[in-house]
Amino acid sequence: MSFAKLTASTLAIAAVSASAAVAQSRTNVQVSGSSTVLPYASIVAEAFGENTDFPTPVVEGGGSSAGLARFCEGVGENTIDVANASRAIRDSEIETCAANGVTDIIEVRFGYDGIVFASQIDGPEFTAFNQVEWYEALAAQLPVDGEMVDNPNTSWAEVGEGNLPDVEILTFIPGTRHGTREVFEENVLLVGCEESGALQAMLDMGMSEDDAEGACIDVRADGASVDIDGDYTETLARISSNPNGVGVFGLSFYENNTDSLKVATMGGVAPSTETIASGEYPVSRPLFFYVKAAHIGVIPGVKEYAQFFMADEIAGPGGPLSNYGLVPLPEGEMDEVQATVENETTLSEM
Repeated sequence: MSFAKLTASTLAIAAVSASAAVAQSRTNVQVSGSSTVLPYASIVAEAFGENTDFPTPVVEGGGSSAGLARFCEGVGENTIDVANASRAIRDSEIETCAANGVTDIIEVRFGYDGIVFASQIDGPEFTAFNQVEWYEALAAQLPVDGEMVDNPNTSWAEVGEGNLPDVEILTFIPGTRHGTREVFEENVLLVGCEESGALQAMLDMGMSEDDAEGACIDVRADGASVDIDGDYTETLARISSNPNGVGVFGLSFYENNTDSLKVATMGGVAPSTETIASGEYPVSRPLFFYVKAAHIGVIPGVKEYAQFFMADEIAGPGGPLSNYGLVPLPEGEMDEVQATVENETTLSEM
Protein backbone atom coordinates (compact mmCIF):
# COMPACT_ATOMS: atom_id res chain seq x y z
CA MET A 1 0.00 0.00 0.00
CA SER A 2 1.48 3.34 -1.03
CA PHE A 3 0.52 6.83 0.09
CA ALA A 4 2.83 8.83 -2.14
CA LYS A 5 0.39 11.74 -2.16
CA LEU A 6 0.59 12.35 1.56
CA THR A 7 1.39 16.00 2.06
CA ALA A 8 4.47 17.39 3.75
CA SER A 9 2.36 18.53 6.69
CA THR A 10 1.13 14.99 7.27
CA LEU A 11 4.59 13.53 7.16
CA ALA A 12 5.92 16.25 9.42
CA ILE A 13 3.59 14.98 12.14
CA ALA A 14 5.82 11.96 12.59
CA ALA A 15 9.13 13.42 11.46
CA VAL A 16 10.86 12.68 14.76
CA SER A 17 12.97 9.61 14.18
CA ALA A 18 12.50 6.52 16.25
CA SER A 19 16.10 6.78 17.43
CA ALA A 20 15.29 10.07 19.17
CA ALA A 21 12.75 8.43 21.45
CA VAL A 22 13.53 7.18 24.92
CA ALA A 23 15.31 3.87 24.66
CA GLN A 24 13.08 0.90 25.38
CA SER A 25 13.29 -2.79 24.61
CA ARG A 26 9.97 -2.43 22.79
CA THR A 27 10.14 -0.02 19.86
CA ASN A 28 6.80 -0.49 18.13
CA VAL A 29 3.36 0.78 19.11
CA GLN A 30 0.96 -1.98 20.18
CA VAL A 31 -2.77 -1.66 19.48
CA SER A 32 -5.67 -3.99 20.30
CA GLY A 33 -9.46 -3.99 20.45
CA SER A 34 -12.51 -3.51 18.28
CA SER A 35 -13.00 -5.72 15.23
CA THR A 36 -14.85 -2.83 13.60
CA VAL A 37 -11.89 -0.48 14.06
CA LEU A 38 -9.32 -3.18 13.16
CA PRO A 39 -9.24 -2.56 9.37
CA TYR A 40 -8.98 1.22 9.83
CA ALA A 41 -6.16 0.87 12.36
CA SER A 42 -4.40 -1.62 10.09
CA ILE A 43 -4.53 0.82 7.17
CA VAL A 44 -3.09 3.58 9.37
CA ALA A 45 -0.42 1.31 10.86
CA GLU A 46 0.83 0.23 7.44
CA ALA A 47 0.95 3.82 6.17
CA PHE A 48 2.64 4.96 9.39
CA GLY A 49 5.35 2.34 9.01
CA GLU A 50 5.89 3.20 5.34
CA ASN A 51 5.96 6.98 5.75
CA THR A 52 7.80 7.55 9.03
CA ASP A 53 10.98 6.38 10.73
CA PHE A 54 8.96 4.38 13.26
CA PRO A 55 8.37 0.62 12.99
CA THR A 56 4.93 -0.48 11.80
CA PRO A 57 2.61 -0.76 14.83
CA VAL A 58 1.28 -4.17 15.80
CA VAL A 59 -2.53 -4.12 15.50
CA GLU A 60 -4.78 -6.87 16.86
CA GLY A 61 -8.55 -7.36 17.14
CA GLY A 62 -10.49 -9.22 19.81
CA GLY A 63 -13.34 -6.81 20.52
CA SER A 64 -13.74 -3.47 22.27
CA SER A 65 -14.15 -4.88 25.75
CA ALA A 66 -11.18 -7.21 25.39
CA GLY A 67 -9.00 -4.41 24.06
CA LEU A 68 -9.94 -2.01 26.83
CA ALA A 69 -9.34 -4.75 29.40
CA ARG A 70 -5.79 -5.17 28.08
CA PHE A 71 -5.34 -1.40 27.98
CA CYS A 72 -6.31 -1.17 31.65
CA GLU A 73 -3.91 -3.87 32.82
CA GLY A 74 -1.32 -1.27 33.77
CA VAL A 75 1.50 0.97 32.56
CA GLY A 76 4.73 -0.32 31.05
CA GLU A 77 6.18 -1.88 27.94
CA ASN A 78 4.41 -5.18 28.62
CA THR A 79 1.02 -3.50 28.23
CA ILE A 80 -0.58 -2.14 25.06
CA ASP A 81 -0.40 1.54 24.14
CA VAL A 82 -3.69 2.01 22.29
CA ALA A 83 -7.14 0.42 22.61
CA ASN A 84 -9.59 0.51 19.69
CA ALA A 85 -13.30 0.67 20.50
CA SER A 86 -16.60 0.90 18.67
CA ARG A 87 -18.15 2.42 21.79
CA ALA A 88 -17.08 4.91 24.42
CA ILE A 89 -15.09 3.63 27.38
CA ARG A 90 -17.33 2.85 30.37
CA ASP A 91 -17.00 4.42 33.80
CA SER A 92 -16.30 0.97 35.24
CA GLU A 93 -13.42 0.53 32.80
CA ILE A 94 -11.98 3.92 33.71
CA GLU A 95 -12.12 2.83 37.37
CA THR A 96 -10.33 -0.43 36.53
CA CYS A 97 -7.69 1.49 34.62
CA ALA A 98 -7.14 3.84 37.55
CA ALA A 99 -6.84 0.96 40.01
CA ASN A 100 -4.03 -0.41 37.85
CA GLY A 101 -2.23 2.90 37.48
CA VAL A 102 -3.63 3.93 34.10
CA THR A 103 -4.86 7.36 35.13
CA ASP A 104 -4.22 9.48 32.04
CA ILE A 105 -6.33 8.36 29.07
CA ILE A 106 -6.67 10.28 25.82
CA GLU A 107 -9.96 9.62 24.03
CA VAL A 108 -9.80 10.00 20.24
CA ARG A 109 -13.09 9.91 18.31
CA PHE A 110 -12.00 9.47 14.70
CA GLY A 111 -15.18 8.97 12.66
CA TYR A 112 -18.53 7.22 12.36
CA ASP A 113 -19.78 3.87 11.11
CA GLY A 114 -23.18 2.30 10.63
CA ILE A 115 -24.45 -1.11 11.69
CA VAL A 116 -26.13 -2.90 8.80
CA PHE A 117 -28.27 -5.99 8.38
CA ALA A 118 -27.21 -8.16 5.48
CA SER A 119 -27.92 -11.58 4.02
CA GLN A 120 -26.81 -13.76 1.12
CA ILE A 121 -27.06 -11.82 -2.10
CA ASP A 122 -29.20 -14.55 -3.67
CA GLY A 123 -31.01 -15.56 -0.46
CA PRO A 124 -34.51 -14.65 0.82
CA GLU A 125 -35.79 -11.12 0.16
CA PHE A 126 -34.54 -9.50 3.34
CA THR A 127 -34.47 -5.96 1.98
CA ALA A 128 -36.37 -3.90 4.57
CA PHE A 129 -36.38 -4.21 8.36
CA ASN A 130 -37.46 -2.10 11.29
CA GLN A 131 -36.51 -2.27 14.96
CA VAL A 132 -39.85 -3.76 16.07
CA GLU A 133 -39.31 -6.77 13.82
CA TRP A 134 -35.86 -7.41 15.24
CA TYR A 135 -37.06 -7.05 18.81
CA GLU A 136 -39.97 -9.44 18.29
CA ALA A 137 -37.67 -11.89 16.50
CA LEU A 138 -34.87 -11.96 19.08
CA ALA A 139 -36.34 -11.14 22.50
CA ALA A 140 -35.99 -14.00 24.95
CA GLN A 141 -39.46 -13.26 26.33
CA LEU A 142 -42.37 -11.12 25.24
CA PRO A 143 -45.24 -9.63 27.29
CA VAL A 144 -48.52 -11.37 26.47
CA ASP A 145 -51.77 -10.76 28.37
CA GLY A 146 -49.99 -9.39 31.41
CA GLU A 147 -47.36 -12.13 31.59
CA MET A 148 -43.88 -12.67 30.23
CA VAL A 149 -43.77 -15.71 27.95
CA ASP A 150 -40.97 -17.35 26.00
CA ASN A 151 -40.72 -15.94 22.50
CA PRO A 152 -43.00 -18.10 20.31
CA ASN A 153 -41.90 -16.60 16.97
CA THR A 154 -40.02 -18.97 14.70
CA SER A 155 -40.53 -17.29 11.30
CA TRP A 156 -39.81 -13.73 10.18
CA ALA A 157 -43.37 -13.66 8.81
CA GLU A 158 -44.67 -13.80 12.39
CA VAL A 159 -43.05 -10.55 13.58
CA GLY A 160 -44.07 -6.95 13.08
CA GLU A 161 -46.87 -6.55 10.56
CA GLY A 162 -46.09 -9.82 8.81
CA ASN A 163 -44.32 -8.25 5.84
CA LEU A 164 -41.15 -10.33 5.94
CA PRO A 165 -40.47 -13.64 4.16
CA ASP A 166 -41.82 -16.84 5.71
CA VAL A 167 -38.34 -18.03 6.60
CA GLU A 168 -36.99 -19.36 9.86
CA ILE A 169 -35.47 -16.76 12.17
CA LEU A 170 -31.71 -17.24 12.14
CA THR A 171 -29.45 -14.33 12.99
CA PHE A 172 -25.75 -13.86 13.61
CA ILE A 173 -25.11 -10.95 15.94
CA PRO A 174 -21.99 -9.57 17.67
CA GLY A 175 -21.13 -11.29 20.95
CA THR A 176 -21.29 -9.40 24.22
CA ARG A 177 -17.58 -8.50 24.24
CA HIS A 178 -17.99 -6.43 21.08
CA GLY A 179 -18.83 -2.73 21.23
CA THR A 180 -21.18 -3.28 18.29
CA ARG A 181 -23.39 -5.43 20.55
CA GLU A 182 -24.09 -2.51 22.88
CA VAL A 183 -25.12 -0.28 19.98
CA PHE A 184 -27.27 -3.09 18.55
CA GLU A 185 -29.03 -3.53 21.89
CA GLU A 186 -29.67 0.18 22.43
CA ASN A 187 -30.48 1.31 18.89
CA VAL A 188 -32.33 -1.76 17.66
CA LEU A 189 -33.69 -4.02 20.40
CA LEU A 190 -34.53 -1.32 22.96
CA VAL A 191 -36.02 1.00 20.34
CA GLY A 192 -38.06 -1.87 18.91
CA CYS A 193 -39.26 -2.79 22.39
CA GLU A 194 -40.41 0.78 22.99
CA GLU A 195 -42.05 1.24 19.59
CA SER A 196 -43.91 -2.07 19.82
CA GLY A 197 -45.46 -1.08 23.16
CA ALA A 198 -43.77 -3.99 24.91
CA LEU A 199 -41.74 -1.76 27.25
CA GLN A 200 -44.86 0.02 28.47
CA ALA A 201 -46.64 -3.31 28.84
CA MET A 202 -43.85 -4.55 31.11
CA LEU A 203 -44.00 -1.39 33.20
CA ASP A 204 -47.78 -1.80 33.47
CA MET A 205 -47.15 -5.33 34.77
CA GLY A 206 -45.20 -3.82 37.68
CA MET A 207 -41.66 -4.37 36.41
CA SER A 208 -39.10 -1.71 37.31
CA GLU A 209 -37.73 0.40 34.47
CA ASP A 210 -34.32 -1.27 34.77
CA ASP A 211 -35.82 -4.76 34.70
CA ALA A 212 -38.06 -3.89 31.77
CA GLU A 213 -35.20 -2.45 29.75
CA GLY A 214 -33.11 -5.50 30.62
CA ALA A 215 -35.88 -7.75 29.30
CA CYS A 216 -36.02 -5.66 26.12
CA ILE A 217 -32.39 -6.43 25.26
CA ASP A 218 -32.28 -10.01 26.61
CA VAL A 219 -31.68 -12.17 23.53
CA ARG A 220 -33.21 -15.62 23.14
CA ALA A 221 -30.89 -18.60 23.53
CA ASP A 222 -32.82 -21.24 21.60
CA GLY A 223 -30.70 -21.14 18.45
CA ALA A 224 -32.58 -18.41 16.58
CA SER A 225 -29.78 -15.99 17.41
CA VAL A 226 -26.09 -16.88 17.41
CA ASP A 227 -23.48 -14.72 19.11
CA ILE A 228 -20.34 -14.18 17.02
CA ASP A 229 -17.27 -13.63 19.19
CA GLY A 230 -14.88 -13.32 16.24
CA ASP A 231 -14.78 -10.57 13.66
CA TYR A 232 -17.07 -9.90 10.70
CA THR A 233 -15.31 -12.51 8.57
CA GLU A 234 -16.76 -15.16 10.88
CA THR A 235 -20.23 -13.67 10.48
CA LEU A 236 -19.77 -13.69 6.71
CA ALA A 237 -18.74 -17.35 6.83
CA ARG A 238 -21.88 -18.21 8.80
CA ILE A 239 -24.05 -16.38 6.27
CA SER A 240 -22.31 -18.19 3.42
CA SER A 241 -23.16 -21.56 4.91
CA ASN A 242 -26.69 -20.61 6.07
CA PRO A 243 -28.72 -19.25 3.10
CA ASN A 244 -31.58 -18.06 5.35
CA GLY A 245 -29.36 -16.30 7.88
CA VAL A 246 -29.16 -12.57 8.49
CA GLY A 247 -26.00 -11.02 9.91
CA VAL A 248 -25.08 -7.79 11.65
CA PHE A 249 -22.08 -6.04 10.08
CA GLY A 250 -20.36 -2.69 10.02
CA LEU A 251 -21.17 -0.62 6.93
CA SER A 252 -17.56 -0.56 5.78
CA PHE A 253 -17.30 -4.36 5.93
CA TYR A 254 -20.50 -4.74 3.91
CA GLU A 255 -19.32 -2.23 1.30
CA ASN A 256 -16.20 -4.32 0.81
CA ASN A 257 -18.26 -7.52 0.37
CA THR A 258 -21.12 -6.47 -1.90
CA ASP A 259 -20.32 -9.35 -4.22
CA SER A 260 -21.75 -11.80 -1.68
CA LEU A 261 -24.06 -9.74 0.55
CA LYS A 262 -27.18 -7.61 0.11
CA VAL A 263 -28.16 -5.03 2.70
CA ALA A 264 -31.59 -4.13 4.06
CA THR A 265 -32.97 -0.75 4.96
CA MET A 266 -33.70 -0.02 8.61
CA GLY A 267 -36.79 2.01 9.33
CA GLY A 268 -37.07 2.86 5.64
CA VAL A 269 -33.56 4.32 5.41
CA ALA A 270 -30.76 2.71 3.41
CA PRO A 271 -27.35 2.73 5.13
CA SER A 272 -24.76 4.89 3.40
CA THR A 273 -22.03 7.33 4.35
CA GLU A 274 -24.47 10.14 3.53
CA THR A 275 -27.37 8.88 5.69
CA ILE A 276 -25.00 8.13 8.56
CA ALA A 277 -23.32 11.53 8.36
CA SER A 278 -26.72 13.24 8.36
CA GLY A 279 -28.02 11.14 11.26
CA GLU A 280 -30.92 9.87 9.15
CA TYR A 281 -29.87 6.23 9.36
CA PRO A 282 -30.96 5.06 12.83
CA VAL A 283 -28.19 2.59 13.68
CA SER A 284 -24.86 4.39 13.64
CA ARG A 285 -22.14 5.08 16.16
CA PRO A 286 -18.87 6.96 16.65
CA LEU A 287 -15.61 5.02 16.58
CA PHE A 288 -12.76 5.58 19.04
CA PHE A 289 -9.25 4.74 20.00
CA TYR A 290 -7.76 5.37 23.45
CA VAL A 291 -4.14 6.36 24.02
CA LYS A 292 -2.20 5.64 27.20
CA ALA A 293 -0.67 9.06 27.90
CA ALA A 294 1.95 7.58 30.24
CA HIS A 295 3.49 5.79 27.24
CA ILE A 296 4.00 9.00 25.23
CA GLY A 297 7.73 9.72 25.10
CA VAL A 298 8.47 6.28 26.53
CA ILE A 299 7.29 3.88 23.84
CA PRO A 300 8.52 5.34 20.54
CA GLY A 301 5.83 6.65 18.20
CA VAL A 302 2.74 6.56 20.41
CA LYS A 303 1.76 10.22 20.03
CA GLU A 304 3.01 10.34 16.47
CA TYR A 305 0.78 7.37 15.57
CA ALA A 306 -2.26 9.16 17.02
CA GLN A 307 -1.39 12.37 15.18
CA PHE A 308 -0.83 10.49 11.93
CA PHE A 309 -4.16 8.66 12.35
CA MET A 310 -6.04 11.96 12.75
CA ALA A 311 -4.32 13.83 9.93
CA ASP A 312 -6.78 15.27 7.41
CA GLU A 313 -5.11 13.27 4.64
CA ILE A 314 -5.71 10.01 6.54
CA ALA A 315 -9.02 10.34 8.43
CA GLY A 316 -10.55 13.18 6.44
CA PRO A 317 -12.74 13.12 3.30
CA GLY A 318 -11.02 11.44 0.37
CA GLY A 319 -8.42 9.78 2.58
CA PRO A 320 -7.74 6.05 2.79
CA LEU A 321 -10.09 5.55 5.75
CA SER A 322 -13.07 7.21 4.05
CA ASN A 323 -12.24 5.28 0.89
CA TYR A 324 -12.57 2.09 2.95
CA GLY A 325 -15.94 3.18 4.37
CA LEU A 326 -15.37 5.49 7.34
CA VAL A 327 -17.73 8.45 7.69
CA PRO A 328 -15.29 11.27 8.51
CA LEU A 329 -15.81 13.75 11.33
CA PRO A 330 -17.28 17.14 10.39
CA GLU A 331 -14.57 19.79 9.99
CA GLY A 332 -15.12 21.52 13.34
CA GLU A 333 -15.22 18.21 15.22
CA MET A 334 -12.05 17.06 13.44
CA ASP A 335 -10.26 20.24 14.55
CA GLU A 336 -11.27 19.61 18.17
CA VAL A 337 -10.05 16.01 18.14
CA GLN A 338 -6.78 16.95 16.48
CA ALA A 339 -6.23 19.54 19.22
CA THR A 340 -6.97 16.90 21.87
CA VAL A 341 -4.24 14.69 20.45
CA GLU A 342 -1.75 17.53 19.99
CA ASN A 343 -2.29 18.83 23.55
CA GLU A 344 -2.47 15.31 25.05
CA THR A 345 -5.76 16.26 26.71
CA THR A 346 -6.95 13.39 28.91
CA LEU A 347 -10.49 12.40 29.83
CA SER A 348 -10.05 13.85 33.31
CA GLU A 349 -9.23 17.22 31.76
CA MET A 350 -12.23 17.36 29.43
